[in-house]
Amino acid sequence: MNQLQYIEQNKESIFQTYHTLHDLAEPSWHEQKTSLYLKEKLKNAGIHIKSFPNHYGFIAEIPGQSDQVIALRADMDALVQEVDGVVKANHSCGHDAHSTMVLYTALAFKASGIIPKYTLRFIFQPAEEMGEGALKMMDEGALKNVNYLFGVHVRPHFEVPYMKAAPIIIHGSAGTIKGTIKGKQAHAARPQDGINVIEAAALIVQKLKQIKLETAVPYSIKMTQLETENSVSNVIPETAHFSIDARAQTNDLMDELKKRAHQIVEDVIHETAASISYEVEEFVPAATRHENAVIIVENAITDILGSENVIPCCISQGGEDFHFYTAKNPQLSATMLGLGCGLAPGLHHPQMNFNIEALHYGAKILTKTLLLALEK
Repeated sequence: MNQLQYIEQNKESIFQTYHTLHDLAEPSWHEQKTSLYLKEKLKNAGIHIKSFPNHYGFIAEIPGQSDQVIALRADMDALVQEVDGVVKANHSCGHDAHSTMVLYTALAFKASGIIPKYTLRFIFQPAEEMGEGALKMMDEGALKNVNYLFGVHVRPHFEVPYMKAAPIIIHGSAGTIKGTIKGKQAHAARPQDGINVIEAAALIVQKLKQIKLETAVPYSIKMTQLETENSVSNVIPETAHFSIDARAQTNDLMDELKKRAHQIVEDVIHETAASISYEVEEFVPAATRHENAVIIVENAITDILGSENVIPCCISQGGEDFHFYTAKNPQLSATMLGLGCGLAPGLHHPQMNFNIEALHYGAKILTKTLLLALEK
C-alpha cells in the first residue's frame, strides 16, 4: 500500500481522530491528553517518539537512508475563550485539524514500509497561541539536520475557498507591548499634587493614533487594555497596567512600529514625569518566502486538487509562530500550506467550523509534499 492509498483507506479514521482531538482541547503548555493521544497512535504504528521533561511537545521520526531531515510541523494547543457563556479551551484556530493531518501523514509513510531517502521528522508543537512553542522546540533540537520544513493551517473561506489551497501563507508580524505606568497618588480635589497614570495612558493612546507610516504595507498599533489598581473614584491612581497590540505585514515595518512606540513612551515620561516600564511579549515574526519549498507544495496541491485549485498566495494579517523557525534559521527552506476548508465565520471565532472533508485532501497534500521533497 502506498502512502496516498493509506490516506484514502483511512478517511473515516481521520475524521474520528479529528473529533477526538477537538473534544480534548487544552490550552498552551497544558496539552497533556492531546500529546498522549497522538503519541499512542504513533507508537502503536511503530514510530519512534522523543518526548521532553518540561512540556508536552514531542518529535516523531521515521529514519531514512540519510540523517538529513525533511520535517513537518503541527501545533496542538487550543485557545481559552468564552463559548456560549462558558470559558473553556476551544479549538477555534484549527490546531486539532493540523495535528490530525500531520498524524496521518506520518502513519501513511510508516504503513508503506518504505525506508525514505531522508529521515522524516514530525514536530508536534505546544503553545503556538502564546508564540512560544516554536522557540521551545528549537531549543530541544527539533531542527537538527533539517533542510525542508513544512506546516499547514486551515484558512477562512474568504482567504482560501473550499477545495482550494495555497502553497504559502504570508502571515504578518504581531506582538503585544505590556507595560506599567507609575505615578503619584493624590486626592481628586488636588490633582496638582499627583501624577495621574490615566492621563499618561491617554497621552500614549493619542500619540499612537498619530503614527502615520508612508507605506502601502498593512500595519496597526493601538492600546487594547488599560486597568488601574484604584478601588475608589476620588483618588488619582498611582499605578496602571496597559497592553498595546502591534501588527505589521513585514518584519522591517514591525521594527519601525516598535521604534515609534519606544519614542512615544519616552516622550510621555518626559511630559508627565510618570515612570513607565514595558516589554514586548507574545511576539511572532512575519513570514518570508522560500521559493524551493513553495514550489514543492504548489506541485503537491496541483497533483491532488488540480492546477485550477491552486491559490498562489494566502495573505493573512494574523500572526503565526511557525515563522520563528525560519527567522532564527534563515538557511532553512520552509513554507506553510494554506488549506481551504469552508471555514467560517473566521479563525478564533468561538463558533468556528469547517468542512471536515478538507482533512482528507489536506492529508493527501501533505503526504504528496513529503514525497516530492524526498525527490530533491
